[in-house]
Amino acid sequence: MASAWARCSAARQLPLRLTVGAFFLNSGLTKLGADETTSEKLQQFAATTYPFLGKPDAQKFVRLLSAGELAIAATLLVPVVPAAIAGVALTAFSVGTIGLYLRTPGMREEGSLRPTEQGIVLAKDVWMLGIGISLIAEGLNGHR
Repeated sequence: MASAWARCSAARQLPLRLTVGAFFLNSGLTKLGADETTSEKLQQFAATTYPFLGKPDAQKFVRLLSAGELAIAATLLVPVVPAAIAGVALTAFSVGTIGLYLRTPGMREEGSLRPTEQGIVLAKDVWMLGIGISLIAEGLNGHR
């Protein structure tokens, strides 16, 4: 009985894990080759909301960001990683990007949660939060 539930659960998770995992894999690999200018822009943007991110060298910051994205991709794409663990990794990352959206000036319309044109890039990351929480719930439900 538990084996049948596990197969059904894995089948439900597959589309979520593959699509988000592929997205993170591409993003992480793309940042591996970031030049100095791109690295500085990414770091400056992140540091406006999270000042401690401005302390390391820009290239080191982007390498760490890339490694984090690749680690999240691995948790999502490697089927032996439990759903709850993959969900926690994805949820933690998405909370950070949603924090950027909520705290960076110009991302939202005045007095609203609605994104500006510039804010859409981050506002759309709310889907990652939903998927992360779903994976956590699915993983915890399987351990009952």
